[in-house]
Amino acid sequence: MLIPLPPLHPYPPLSLLQVFAEFNRIASKNLEGDFFEAQDQYAPRFIELFKTKKGTVGQKLRELIQHISCKTPDVTVLHSVVLKGIPILLCDESSEFYKTCSDTTRDEALECITVGVLTVVSEDSPHEGQSSVDLQPISTAIILEEGIVMDQIKNLSQAVCLLFGLTYVLHLDYPKCMANTLHFIQTVMLGLGKKKTPIKTVNSEEQSFGLEQ
Repeated sequence: MLIPLPPLHPYPPLSLLQVFAEFNRIASKNLEGDFFEAQDQYAPRFIELFKTKKGTVGQKLRELIQHISCKTPDVTVLHSVVLKGIPILLCDESSEFYKTCSDTTRDEALECITVGVLTVVSEDSPHEGQSSVDLQPISTAIILEEGIVMDQIKNLSQAVCLLFGLTYVLHLDYPKCMANTLHFIQTVMLGLGKKKTPIKTVNSEEQSFGLEQ
């Protein structure tokens, strides 16, 4: 869905297909296909890794894992859990990137996020904390430069995929709060070169995660 932006907003309204096409032109990769294929490939290993962590990190990851049904695991939930768990492992501050608000506090929430994913849920839905997965959002939007550039995204995974693509094709710096995670997505999950300089070395994390090919 295209969103009309304020006159001074630096980016025009964008569509999903535009982002994928431009990413393919620049990186010669199928962003959506490669991103979700990588999630399918790495998710089981990440879940096993999450279960081994101790202390505060382990507690946060266990709270995330509780959203996964052992009998009938939902792929969308699994992907969301992994995408919210990776920043915890890499010491990113994902609370500044993943924002969730009720439908009555959307405007206030927009004032608190510069770059990230904003998930809007109903007033009576529990949505606080990093362990929230927000299974039935009213809407999911991508924020750049404090403005909505895309809205009504299907789910968190697609929003992260599109936001990464936008950041990459527009040659934007990764937000400091998620630099390690986005660099991990770039170099490990998508196999792209070191276009950005990470705060934390991703190669060592790749080895410790057991994700090397």
